[in-house]
Amino acid sequence: MTDNRYPVNKAAKKKSKLQMIKWLIILFIIINGILMLYYDREPKLFDVKKITAKRADLHGHQVVTGLTTTVTLLEVADTLLHKPGGYLSNDKMPPSVFMDNIPNWEYGVLVQIRDLARVLRNDFSRSQSQSLEDDDLKRSDPKFHFDNVSWILPRTESQYEEAIEDMHKYLSRLGDSDHTDAQFYARADNLVTWLNLVEKRLGGLSQKLSASVAKERLNTDLSGDTAATQSTYRPSELKVKTSWFKIDDNFYEARGSTWALIHFLKAMEIDFSSVLEKKNAQISLRQIIRELESTQESIWTPMILNGSGFGFFANHSLVMASYISRANAGIIDLRQLLENG
Repeated sequence: MTDNRYPVNKAAKKKSKLQMIKWLIILFIIINGILMLYYDREPKLFDVKKITAKRADLHGHQVVTGLTTTVTLLEVADTLLHKPGGYLSNDKMPPSVFMDNIPNWEYGVLVQIRDLARVLRNDFSRSQSQSLEDDDLKRSDPKFHFDNVSWILPRTESQYEEAIEDMHKYLSRLGDSDHTDAQFYARADNLVTWLNLVEKRLGGLSQKLSASVAKERLNTDLSGDTAATQSTYRPSELKVKTSWFKIDDNFYEARGSTWALIHFLKAMEIDFSSVLEKKNAQISLRQIIRELESTQESIWTPMILNGSGFGFFANHSLVMASYISRANAGIIDLRQLLENG
């Protein structure tokens, strides 16, 4: 009589292995799903006054002009790197590699950090065009402009950590009365320089968000200057439409950019209080902040909706563009008030 036990055992073992592989795959998917939910949380707004007071107490410094702006910049940069999941933009492993909302949020924050770090180096910390730039800020600024998706040799995080460390050195001298070489000049013209950058960033974000709905746009690139020229020809009418795959990317980039900008504007309100008071511009700045705070409201749908302008479904991009456009109009008015008021 033939003994069939061994083929049966082999089949049972094979079936057992397949079952084990199946459960491991399911477990892998569940763990990654949980991690994605954890990583996909945007950081909350923080109180710039409390953070500044805490840093000042820690180092035994007084809250001098410029300390709030510098501390806020460092806190935003630190949050970028150490929020839940850390810095995700350059991750090549699951679950981060499957995520795009937070990496786009990170890019929006990073652009605002870069702009403020550059203005801090070139304007806020210098008394005039012929003055020397601060050595620590000179080292910090270019490191924030390092490739935001480099994952090896060197890693993006290592460069940004070094930038934060260099800026900490500037901060420690700024609040120390024994080191008068570190300064922050809260002048109207310096604030205008930064607001010019903010104005362009918000204008660009508003345009990208508004393009979620296809529209014909007149080419106004050379309007206002009859002698103006441009490199290559562009038609008088342009059809603008954001790819469906870019809708949520643009939305979360705007969320990140406005999140960082809210903190920076609150810091400016403190450090430039005398300038704003002289121009009677405090209320204007607070209204801009209020408009931007509306961009951080909770999203109650599992995905970014892209309905038509007055269609049945909401269009989150157009709502975000509305808030940003109103804030940008306020920025323009504030800048003109500081220049001419």
